[in-house]
Amino acid sequence: MATKAPEISVKGFENLKAVVISAAWHPEICQSLTDGAVRGFKSAGINNVEVRTVAGSFELPLAAQLALDEGFDIAAVVGVVIRGETAHFDYVCQGVTDGVMQVSLSRSKPIGFGVLMCETVEQAKARAGFAESFEDKGFDSAVAALSILNK
Repeated sequence: MATKAPEISVKGFENLKAVVISAAWHPEICQSLTDGAVRGFKSAGINNVEVRTVAGSFELPLAAQLALDEGFDIAAVVGVVIRGETAHFDYVCQGVTDGVMQVSLSRSKPIGFGVLMCETVEQAKARAGFAESFEDKGFDSAVAALSILNK
């Protein structure tokens, strides 16, 4: 069972250029995750947060790489992958996870990881920051990325 996220204090980062990149599958869930990530960046004083959308979670790493190469300082990627009847779930989850980490390390820039990998849509909704959710992984992804910059 999931527990409450740790409290992480982030100082003002008003001058950072932030981007939230969302997958398009499960749009209601992804919108809530996106809203949470934007709220997370704004909690650190970043008022100009750009939002971009790609087709699916597998496209998130390249979209993050392109955004960071354009000059964004920090990113949060959000999406939803729901297990189906084939191995597709495993390959997508592994690809997006490895890809985002590779981009973050190769660019030396933080990327918050808010991609939900769940068995059911209900599990994803419980983590997506809705009023009835017990977690807000969109918000958490932005704060986690910001925490890397705390010195």
